[in-house]
Amino acid sequence: MSQLHFYRFYLQFKHLRKVFRHRFTLAPSANFPVSLYGEGTNLKPQNTPQGLTSTSSECIIKSSDLQCDPIIQRYGEKKKGLTSYTLTLEEQKRNDYPIEGSPGCKGYISTECDEQRTDSSPLFGLDCEMCLTAKGNEVIRVSLVDAQGQCLLNELVKPESTVVNYRTRFSGITKKMLLPVKTRLSDIQTRLKKMLPHDAVLVGHSLNSDLQALEMIHPSVIDTSLLFARSEGRRFKLKFLAKAVLGKEIQCEQKLGHDPTEDARAALELAQFFIEQGPTKVAELNLEMLLTAEKLAEVSQNKAALQPQGCGFQKQLNEPPPLSKPCFLDCLQETGQKPLLLGRQGLDSSGLCQSNLSTSNKQILQRALEDVPLSKFSIIGFSLGPEYLASHLHAGLYEKVRSKLTDMLTIYAGPFDENFCMKSVKKEFGRCGPIQSLTVVTETFQPYVCIQYEVLEAAQLAVESLNGAEVAGSCIEVQRPVTAAMLDCNVLIKELELDVENEGVIYVAGLKKSLTETDLQEEFSQLKDLETLFLPKDLQSGKHRNCCFLKFQKTQSAVDALEAINGWTMKGSKLRSRNALAPGHLWRWIWQMNHSNGKQGKHIFYEKMEQLSDSEQDLRKKVKKLDNHIKKLYRSLQSNTLCVVLFPGVNSTNGSQSGLGLMGIKDDEGRSAC
Repeated sequence: MSQLHFYRFYLQFKHLRKVFRHRFTLAPSANFPVSLYGEGTNLKPQNTPQGLTSTSSECIIKSSDLQCDPIIQRYGEKKKGLTSYTLTLEEQKRNDYPIEGSPGCKGYISTECDEQRTDSSPLFGLDCEMCLTAKGNEVIRVSLVDAQGQCLLNELVKPESTVVNYRTRFSGITKKMLLPVKTRLSDIQTRLKKMLPHDAVLVGHSLNSDLQALEMIHPSVIDTSLLFARSEGRRFKLKFLAKAVLGKEIQCEQKLGHDPTEDARAALELAQFFIEQGPTKVAELNLEMLLTAEKLAEVSQNKAALQPQGCGFQKQLNEPPPLSKPCFLDCLQETGQKPLLLGRQGLDSSGLCQSNLSTSNKQILQRALEDVPLSKFSIIGFSLGPEYLASHLHAGLYEKVRSKLTDMLTIYAGPFDENFCMKSVKKEFGRCGPIQSLTVVTETFQPYVCIQYEVLEAAQLAVESLNGAEVAGSCIEVQRPVTAAMLDCNVLIKELELDVENEGVIYVAGLKKSLTETDLQEEFSQLKDLETLFLPKDLQSGKHRNCCFLKFQKTQSAVDALEAINGWTMKGSKLRSRNALAPGHLWRWIWQMNHSNGKQGKHIFYEKMEQLSDSEQDLRKKVKKLDNHIKKLYRSLQSNTLCVVLFPGVNSTNGSQSGLGLMGIKDDEGRSAC
């Protein structure tokens, strides 16, 4: 099974989607047991348990799986010099770096470091702390370190304008600390120009914000928030990278504010680690999985009833991760644990598990209910059966999911007058969110417009806010395509809105594309309990979309924000908002589907459609039963049990589909905390 099955049978997976809060992508593997447990490990259920056997295998990510890692996709697998990781001029423009001659950089000072860079050019770590003034963000403290981590500059700066907010929680600076300070921004600019050699490469985490605040232009930079790339433009925080990659604790809660020297040094060492070890070693750290582990550890620490061994993740994160890891089952063996494996025939064997053979999902469930409470670690393998492995069935499922998502992203608006203004229509509907395509329908008596959006929220917002409205001089209706597959669209929309990943998340559209993430953080800072802002980007152009997602710590705060934002005008643009529909993982998958080539799958689908219809009806019933099996097993588990549900994915000569993971810790109320 793959993530394709999860989205095709989203309504049938009632328990999975309502209980597990955290989801992540699995790279498809031709041999899932090997990719999960390590090379040389074969897991095959036997009628009688076997003793532990030793293995020297290592759980190193295979080259075929590494191709899906965003770091490998961006930089390749081989080591390169530092010049390969400096941002190009185009990348600097996309990420809001100050550029010579740009309209917004009038009066900015150049470092005049204009010599040709080489792989031997010196690296310098830079970090600034900012406060909010009547002018906007202004520098309040600057730190610069050299390639050896030695501090060259650590200076407080007197802002030019009246301070509105010292941001002491982050900057560590108070009004009292600044009273004796005489140093101004111009003094810092002069000192930096003198200190930096002409071929200097500056390193920082989201360094664009520092250079903007310094009002300085520097041509050669390495941005560690972009260097350690994640998918779809998301970024790791510096605090996490320092811990996961370097094994260092920074920005500790016990300290008042951030230490810019510490942050500058951490960014510098991260860049040096990347350059020295190369992209492959960095990808093998599996940072996404470490981030998941850290989140789970935080949840564990906040639960009073948690068992002592529940904090193991945190201990691992306090140590630098090894470049190669022992086999997963070897780790369990070292702690004296022998995992229980329950499944059907067809899995491999090494004797590292207590294994039992079952012939059906029902039998697997019965044995699991009896044996799982007696085992510290259990691996339960449910299966749809070999009859559902046929490539044409998989291709048919893919086409149906793609087709339905396309229909849900599409709306029809009209009727319009014969000579209506298309520009007005595009402008009005564009306020609901990013448009992928817009075409005129001429088969009708009066013209209609077919609009396909890039996100589900935009299409739903258009239906809710513009149906019956006057657009381009006509009172119009807005509706989705009417097909058999779309008859349950309203039910699906409602269930997506209630998805646990969407709790406390709202969608905001109508943003001006000139607004940066920093601008939006400031604009939305007045909203109570705002936790995260996600500003989608076009992965090809790197430009921001005219929409964003806001996540709040409390659901009620999201409700209040929704009411406050609707009709809110920001920089002359009227905002529209609603509850989020597509969980983050589905949002990324929609983008991938919209940009993938489905011709082969479409050809097979139509060729085998009649055969697929009966098979899919049967598959729907099996999936519903499977969800019920997992529900029963889940309810039988002890509180604080870590649960991971894996859809392995498909990787064959006929094509591949990514897998899906769902993770959580069962709490006392039977839900998963994550």
